[in-house]
Amino acid sequence: MDEPAFAGCLIPSKLIGVIQANQTERDGKVARNDRLIAVASESKSHKQVKNLNDLSESVIGEIKHFFISYNEAKGKEFEPIGQFGATCAKNIVEEGVKKHAAKQREKKSRAVKKK
Repeated sequence: MDEPAFAGCLIPSKLIGVIQANQTERDGKVARNDRLIAVASESKSHKQVKNLNDLSESVIGEIKHFFISYNEAKGKEFEPIGQFGATCAKNIVEEGVKKHAAKQREKKSRAVKKK
C-alpha cells in the first residue's frame, strides 16, 4: 500500500502470489499456514505489480521475515517452503471457497436432520 491502514480495515486488492509455509505451534504440532500476498488495487507505487515475481527479492525477503518474526513473538515457528505467483494463489482461494461452501452445506444438512 501507499499509506498505512489500521488492523481490520478492508482494502480493495489484487492477489499477486502466495508464500507457502509450515507453522509449528507451541505444542509442536505442524500445520500448513500459507500466506496470500496482495497489493492495494489503487496503489500508485505498486500499480505495475501483477505477480509476486514482480517484487524485488529484498521485498519478498522482508515479507517472509515479517511472518517469521510475528510467529516467533507468539512462540511459534514459521518456515517458508515455497513461493508462487498469482495463478497459484487464486487456485488456493478458489479451493478454500469450495471447501467453505461444502462445510456450510454439511452444517445446514445436519441442522435439518436434527429437527
